[in-house]
Amino acid sequence: MAEVKPEEIITHPPMDQLQGFEYCIDSNPSWGEAIALGFQHYVLALGTAVMIPTFLVPLMGGSDDDKVRVVQTLLFVTGINTLIQTLFGTRLPTVIGGSYAFVVPIISIIHDSSLTQITDDHQRFLQTMRAIQGALIVSSCIQIILGYSQLWGICSRFFSPLGMVPVVSLVGFGLFDRGFPVVGRCVEIGVPMLILFVASSQYLKHLHVRRLPILERFSLLITITIIWVYAHLLTVSGAYKHHPERTQINCRTDRANLISSAPWIKIPYPLQWGAPTFDAGHSFGMMAAVLASLIESTGAYKAAARLASATPPPAHVLSRGIGWQGIGILLDGLFGTVTGSTVSLENVGLLGSTRVGSRRVIQISAGFMIFFSIMGKFGALFASIPFVIFAAVYCVLFGIVAAVGLSLLQFTNMNSMRNLFITGVSIFLGLSVPQYFFKYTSSARRGPAHTKAEWFNDYINTIFSSPPTMALVVAVFLDNTLDVSGTAGDRGMAWWARFRKFQGDSRNEEFYTLPFNLNRFFPPS
Repeated sequence: MAEVKPEEIITHPPMDQLQGFEYCIDSNPSWGEAIALGFQHYVLALGTAVMIPTFLVPLMGGSDDDKVRVVQTLLFVTGINTLIQTLFGTRLPTVIGGSYAFVVPIISIIHDSSLTQITDDHQRFLQTMRAIQGALIVSSCIQIILGYSQLWGICSRFFSPLGMVPVVSLVGFGLFDRGFPVVGRCVEIGVPMLILFVASSQYLKHLHVRRLPILERFSLLITITIIWVYAHLLTVSGAYKHHPERTQINCRTDRANLISSAPWIKIPYPLQWGAPTFDAGHSFGMMAAVLASLIESTGAYKAAARLASATPPPAHVLSRGIGWQGIGILLDGLFGTVTGSTVSLENVGLLGSTRVGSRRVIQISAGFMIFFSIMGKFGALFASIPFVIFAAVYCVLFGIVAAVGLSLLQFTNMNSMRNLFITGVSIFLGLSVPQYFFKYTSSARRGPAHTKAEWFNDYINTIFSSPPTMALVVAVFLDNTLDVSGTAGDRGMAWWARFRKFQGDSRNEEFYTLPFNLNRFFPPS
């Protein structure tokens, strides 16, 4: 047997763009296929759009009618923000939806003594919503300033591929509590959904119908429909009739109370809840969530670029996207969506699952969001899908995004003890510290930071509860202070450098140029 030479063993050299995609960022499937894929992205975005208002609105004193209006508003603004981001922001195929990073300061506002003393539930809901709107409007300036001033692009000079590995990875890994822990609330629905989705999208992906890989492209729609029907049959047959209330809420298809409460036609509009109210403490606390969503979105943009088979976004493109995302949070505050915006991670993962990274598909999904948010009854029908079904899908899609982060290690020297230390410590602390804050909050009903300054408490509890934010703080600090001399090659800086500037790679113009010849008025800086 001939001896294998060492150079022949390495058969997978580092690659700038992820391979194997049928359609990348600027190539498009047929209109029929694009519309079906866009609808699939819309259905996936419903999970977060329904879950956040379902959790927060009752705490605010809102009724089922209020919850439906908030869901409609969140979907409507998600559609607008997604169109803006794909046209004028990073131009990456990303859905800009509701963010869980804002939950900590929002709950703090809900529990404010000036609001809890309001006896009428509906008035308390309105006053709380207006306080949240004011905090979002003020705090949105953080991303607007960091984005349009190019400050975030300047900060990105300190981000190496090694430093971004923990950030991008923990954007996915950090959401593990939205996966199987939620599936476990109704295993008879969640586990079949998980198994069926993996089987159809991976093991049966080579099944073609008229040369179209139908199961690989549309496994999400097909499996959700099958399990949704299955869950409805269990519901109408009385399978959960004598089960605890918690089980019925998670398993039944008739407990969302969305369809009966939804109007036939309702167009969300700015200031629909009344004039926002402004409080300095609320606004300062919300700024921490804006910073956390900024960091989460930065990691998600890096993952989306790779899953769209594009080059890493240059610094000014990243800043431009963050600036428009700040405008998105401003719109959240004006319309009253009850939360701020960030990149929808599940939709980024779906790009990898379908192997379709087309920008047009995401723009079509934004059209569905706007349309079905106005046509209330039809949108509520799809929004009544049990969240356990979405959680099963998240187990796969969040994992794909996390793996994309790990794939950046190919540009670094992982035979370096320095790099091993930075990667391991930042990933571990990025998971461990937020878990401590979560456990503490669950048991004590308040965060570890509990001084007399509520805005300071919200700041600390929000920042340290975000895995990507913790990972970025630890990884970037260590990467730029620990044995820096002569390690640029080991950190992957040589590969990253040419993508920092718009003119650094000829492909950047193809992927990130503004439409309608707007680059003439807004040249790359």
